[in-house]
Amino acid sequence: MWSGIIIDFTMKIIVEKNIPFIKGLLEPYGAVSYLSPEEIDAAAMSDADALVTRTRTRCDASLLDGSKCRFIATATIGTDHIDLDYCRRHGITVANAPGCNAPAVAQYVISSIAYMMSVRGDRRPLDELTLGIVGVGHVGSIVREWAEGLGMNVLLCDPPRAEAEGGDGFVGLDAIAGLADVVTFHTPMTRGGEHPTYHLADKAFFERLKRCPMLINSARGPVVDNGALVEALRDGKVGCAAIDCWEGEPSISRELLDLAVVATPHIAGYSRQGKIRATAMAVEAFCRHFGLPVVGPTESVPADIPHSPTLNMITGSYMPDVDTEALKQSPDRFEPLRNEYAYRNEPGA
Repeated sequence: MWSGIIIDFTMKIIVEKNIPFIKGLLEPYGAVSYLSPEEIDAAAMSDADALVTRTRTRCDASLLDGSKCRFIATATIGTDHIDLDYCRRHGITVANAPGCNAPAVAQYVISSIAYMMSVRGDRRPLDELTLGIVGVGHVGSIVREWAEGLGMNVLLCDPPRAEAEGGDGFVGLDAIAGLADVVTFHTPMTRGGEHPTYHLADKAFFERLKRCPMLINSARGPVVDNGALVEALRDGKVGCAAIDCWEGEPSISRELLDLAVVATPHIAGYSRQGKIRATAMAVEAFCRHFGLPVVGPTESVPADIPHSPTLNMITGSYMPDVDTEALKQSPDRFEPLRNEYAYRNEPGA
């Protein structure tokens, strides 16, 4: 099966040690070092050929200058921790894992809505609520499908998609602010370009809100101005909040932590199935880049994502109360709570 393939067993591969389901997969191809994010520094990378990481490692000139690294895989959807321009200029191929944890984040969003409503004593059925989804990529599309299956009215805000596909079916951020009972963010974190998302939800956005909505951030921390959100919660412009992604992680705002009904340590996408997908995608990208036989985790995941899970299926598979209590009790343990998280199952898994 491997006839004609030459494997360089002198290759050095750095892997962040908190990536699950990966140990043993890359050892046939070189010397693998499993390091904590703090240990992945310029010295460790100086003679490394490849890096497999997560969001805690900033991949830029300070890490990579002088390194012989030519491949980086991140076992995450986002790439805002990677200086993509630097990598392009220095011939470093970058691979991510788009959509790997989309069902888990959708699970988190729907369960958080149900939990916040129960805490507030809000007895409205879901089909009386309007959900505003900001960012309709892999995650936002599944949130839309599941929410519509539950009878919710859904508004979609995604300017890049609207420009590429035409405006039909999309609304602007002002419409979200004016009409939504729940606003959930699923954008990448960008500071430049035509549609930057840094502080997309800022003081001006909160001033435009009309329906005192629930707000959910399971995208990236700086997409929501955390200080402005604290003010909006105190002023009653936002009814309640579910925050999984925080500015300044792991040193998070204690004021926002106290005010948030749902407060979790960046684990919205932490399903067992999502982690298997992410590792499989990162390892496959590594193998294809170096022309090696493709290997993957021994555990597999269902090929099909449930298309219309019931509310009981979703909330029965996950509710955010335990994770919220753990973070509120021990905010200084943000990273251990994240790194030692017991991966949950997705609905129907």
